[in-house]
Amino acid sequence: MTVSSERLRRAAGRPEPLNKKGFVLLCAFVALVLILFLPVFHWIRLTDTEALFSAMKLKASAAGKLGDSWSIFTFLSFVQDSKQGILGLWSFVLLLIACASAFFLAAAPFAFLTRGGAAEGRGMLRVYSLCQKGLFFSFVTAAGTLGLTIFANSHYGVSGFACGWCVWTVIVISPAAYLLSKRMERQERELRREHGFITEFRRNWILFLFLVPCFVFFLINNYLPMIGVYFAFTQFNFRDHLFASPFVGFKNFEFLLRSEILHLTRNTILYNIVFIVVGNVLQILFAVLISHVTRTRLRKISQTMIFMPYFVSYVILRVLVFNMFEYEVGLINNFVTSIGMNRIDFYNTPGYWPWLITLFYLWKNIGYGMVVYLATITGISTEYYEAAQIDGANIYQQIRFITVPLLKPTFIILLLYALGSIMKGQFELFYQLVGNNGTLFETTDIFDTYVYRITTTQPLSMGMGTASGLFQSLFGFIVILTTNFIIKRRNPEYALF
Repeated sequence: MTVSSERLRRAAGRPEPLNKKGFVLLCAFVALVLILFLPVFHWIRLTDTEALFSAMKLKASAAGKLGDSWSIFTFLSFVQDSKQGILGLWSFVLLLIACASAFFLAAAPFAFLTRGGAAEGRGMLRVYSLCQKGLFFSFVTAAGTLGLTIFANSHYGVSGFACGWCVWTVIVISPAAYLLSKRMERQERELRREHGFITEFRRNWILFLFLVPCFVFFLINNYLPMIGVYFAFTQFNFRDHLFASPFVGFKNFEFLLRSEILHLTRNTILYNIVFIVVGNVLQILFAVLISHVTRTRLRKISQTMIFMPYFVSYVILRVLVFNMFEYEVGLINNFVTSIGMNRIDFYNTPGYWPWLITLFYLWKNIGYGMVVYLATITGISTEYYEAAQIDGANIYQQIRFITVPLLKPTFIILLLYALGSIMKGQFELFYQLVGNNGTLFETTDIFDTYVYRITTTQPLSMGMGTASGLFQSLFGFIVILTTNFIIKRRNPEYALF
């Protein structure tokens, strides 16, 4: 139950301690820091151009073209034009942190204007949290810029790079504004009778300790490999390795846009929509049918037979499909010729394969999804069905008004997980069934098979392959955020976050 602000003030015995002057001052600090992130201010400048360009092995005439000062948003243009890839990764990470800071700093005033958190009885706590995140990232960006200049000067052996005045301003302003917001947050927490993370950690430090192995696992296996995303912005070569290969900006993405991105996007999305919709409908149908089989032996045999194709290797599936649809000796062509009909050239006719690929995908995966829904049906209390039988409901009405509605949470969760990978096709399925048959690419080529081809046929095209993968991930990220937002508006209890 939500407690109103008036009741909270009465319970605390004192007026709400919202320091309006302090909040105005905090907003002024935040606005100042946000303004400093605009590209018009110079974060990094050159001090000894001649010596630095000599160390970079650049001609002195390049100085006029490259300029002598940059913001954190434009420094990558210097890295690209000067071909100094050694500074690229560091600059790229700083740019991402600066964007995160700008996002949180912009979200804080928006949350204040829309009274974000007030509806849940949390007052201004959400606003303070957004401010603190933005200020923290601001400080990290400024400190990282200082570290970049120190590293660059050390690498080239000359004092050629220096920080602009805005870096030092942010380093001073960010901690001051952060401490001010923490002080105001403490007052708000006393009013709302909430405690912060430190208090929570003191109370449940053992539970937090159990999270350490999980955190280390995901850090090593999921987050550290994300550095490889930088491949998408470089022209990789083994001599300079990842951290010093030339930074090329969005050229790899330009190649992707000029190639077959619309064709690949259309194929990948349409196939996945069919897989998700038809697959879930059939999985629910088979789960409901098997749950109503009364004989235990027949139920186990049916469930096993439906589930077994999931364990068939895609290589074995390729052999089966080839022997069925091959032009000369295929099973189907032998049959049609035996009844006096002409042979069907499946492997040179693209129109057949969307249906065949969908058919074999469903044949192979229905059993696995059916088990998930069957487990949910098994967990439904029998009291619902007994009460429905007493009221005179037949088996079809029980399925419609009890089973299907109670499967809704499971369906939504599986839908969200599937939509997150809507741009990642079933690579093994498509590659094994179609292979490198270019005749069928019109209807069967998806992003995964395309990326595989360019990374195997062009060994140094890691940048283009990574750019394609990054596009897939960002597309899926936007889709799952949008879908989760829609579900949260209609059924908040079913949303993932």
